[in-house]
Amino acid sequence: MTRTSGTQGGPVSLSKEGLPAWLDPVVHAVETVRPRQLSRFLPPEDGAGRQSAVLILFGEGERGPELLLMERASSLRSHAGQPSFPGGALDPEDGDPHGDGPLRAALREAEEETGLDPSGVQLFGALPKLYIPVSQFVVTPVLGWWRKPSPVGVVDPGETARVFTVPVADLTNPANRATTVHPSGHRGPAFLVESALVWGFTAGVIDRLLHFAGWEVPWDRQKQVPLDWRS
Repeated sequence: MTRTSGTQGGPVSLSKEGLPAWLDPVVHAVETVRPRQLSRFLPPEDGAGRQSAVLILFGEGERGPELLLMERASSLRSHAGQPSFPGGALDPEDGDPHGDGPLRAALREAEEETGLDPSGVQLFGALPKLYIPVSQFVVTPVLGWWRKPSPVGVVDPGETARVFTVPVADLTNPANRATTVHPSGHRGPAFLVESALVWGFTAGVIDRLLHFAGWEVPWDRQKQVPLDWRS
């Protein structure tokens, strides 16, 4: 891997060298999954949409593998109060959106939103580009291994409400899984973890990763939870 110290214009690349064995199923899933297996929402063929990236960061905590998530500030105009992966739109300095631009953007946004030290992250793959119709973002999910963990937390309260990690064991626990029904009628997977309801794009990607990595445990898909479950 080419290390990064910050990401502004610096080199960044993918490497599977030295990854822990428990990540092997995830690596295989990333290398073999097709776009339509991830989502029915794919980028417009005319190239419309704002290029963006998110960082799906796997670490290893006291309870085994875990994912880094954040909760967006309630004051934001887009996806306010919603748990998500760190990420955002590509900046011009991130480079080619069809090359390593999304890799650089994912690390840069994670650093800006959570204080993550990108030099401790080993990027090992990227999923096919997906689409979020409500915000018109074309999103590249970038996957990384938190090889050298660093302190994380809220950097800008106007953008991030909190930063937290979720054990994969909690995400696969059937008791923490449910289906949400959006007012539009769209149904999607959800996770009730760390006092948060993870739904929408983030939950959809997690759901597919768990499935194609072979980590999914059968759960009750008829169990529904409202989007305002805490109110």
